[in-house]
Amino acid sequence: MTTRHDTAAPPAKGGAAPGGPPSGASAQVERKRARLSRRWQRDLRWSPYAFVSPFFLLFAAFGLFPLIYTGWASLHTVELTAPTDMQWAGLDNFTRIFDDEFFWNAAKNTLTIGIISTVPQLMMAMGLAHILNYKLRGSTFYRVVMLAPYATSIAAASLVFVLLFGRDYGMINWAMDLVGLDKIDWQNDKWPSQIAVSSIVIWRWTGYNALIYLAAMQAIPQDLYESAALDGASRWRQFIHVTLPQLRPTILFTVVVSTIGASQLFGEPLLFDANKGASGGSQHQFQTLGLYLYEQGWVNQHLGRASAIAWTMFLILIVIGIVNYVISRRLRASS
Repeated sequence: MTTRHDTAAPPAKGGAAPGGPPSGASAQVERKRARLSRRWQRDLRWSPYAFVSPFFLLFAAFGLFPLIYTGWASLHTVELTAPTDMQWAGLDNFTRIFDDEFFWNAAKNTLTIGIISTVPQLMMAMGLAHILNYKLRGSTFYRVVMLAPYATSIAAASLVFVLLFGRDYGMINWAMDLVGLDKIDWQNDKWPSQIAVSSIVIWRWTGYNALIYLAAMQAIPQDLYESAALDGASRWRQFIHVTLPQLRPTILFTVVVSTIGASQLFGEPLLFDANKGASGGSQHQFQTLGLYLYEQGWVNQHLGRASAIAWTMFLILIVIGIVNYVISRRLRASS
């Protein structure tokens, strides 16, 4: 038997033997791939930060910087006409506003207007959402109609309500006169003026909250309603024992958001004032904390005092947020 000895052919000139070092073109391709791979990794790592960076830049410019600046200005005596001329005052601005009767008047007005506007608003929103939760013809149209007041300009809405609540030629007093009731001076009396301002808030935000409640109602499993119906529960009992317990987190959310909005109320009372000033009526009868801040900072030009008011309102909102966190945590634990 003969043994065959095969020998490999010599590599061609300019070629590369298997397992040998890459040629110049191949090495260039490998380096290009490596650069693209590194570039892709950097893009994968840093692109999310680049996408969200506009928000942080805007927040730093229009949120964080004003917050820090007003905190610093609240510790100084500074006028709006010379914002760079600051004199250290410590906590004098805070003690001064706490000793000011107009501050406490504005705080009480903010509280009462907030209660008058928030409670009926959320109750009406709950009722409207409950009605729209059933199958109705043209339900999309009704939802758009309810959202229309929210999309309406505050200035336009407030001016319309000023005409409605006019003392001599307002439609509200005209209707009251038809049924034999005395006319009410809605802009100069304390409680009527606060009710009128609250009605603007109710009209503007009821539909918005109703859509929030409606979205939460549609997320409730239908099995719960079917089980309640089999047990003989009426629609009212289903609403009390099924809908409301399932809406507790949503109700808490709307209460907190409405409370925060009421504490920052500004446009409605400003435009409702007949004199279009920041005093909130001739006797400060519906001046809110937002109007009081504006009056101190931009009318009286006491920028340091206005900054102290702003930080006081900020601390109030922090307390509201803490209360919201504690209540929501207890609700989650109980459920």
